[in-house]
Amino acid sequence: MKRVLVLHASKMGATKEIAEAIGAELVGRGLHVTVHDVLEPRALDGYDAVVLGTAIYAGRWRPTARRFFRRFHRELADRRVWLFESGWLGPRPSRVNPTAGGRRRATRIGADAPMVFGGKLDPDRATGFLDRAVAKRMAGDARDWSEIRVWADGIADELVRDWAEPKTGN
Repeated sequence: MKRVLVLHASKMGATKEIAEAIGAELVGRGLHVTVHDVLEPRALDGYDAVVLGTAIYAGRWRPTARRFFRRFHRELADRRVWLFESGWLGPRPSRVNPTAGGRRRATRIGADAPMVFGGKLDPDRATGFLDRAVAKRMAGDARDWSEIRVWADGIADELVRDWAEPKTGN
């Protein structure tokens, strides 16, 4: 059975929740899925496809996502990979372009540019003085769960189609 690894690099938990929703959608389509923090995998052996998501702060991927990518970029290039970025887009987000770093990484492994999802700023989850101050001033949840499900369904459609057993005639 083909396996999908959904990874997240989250600071306050919102990107993790997006990754979990993507994983649940893929499972609902009959795929075998594992969801982990990017710090957990020691290897990508046994996984045929990867969804990698990271929170964005100051226009940059989380350090753990950058380290994961540096370590595994060759293995990612040998698999089907989808990337997503999540960050605070304001109370009424409009379409936002992926980060330059995300586009570069996608090109390096032959993947499409990252999908960008709105994020969440929750003062109760913020750590550090600056993060708490920003979260208190700009608190909100800009995640569009319908958009996330539609994107995950598109991944499932591609994988189910690509991994379908060839039909044999009688």
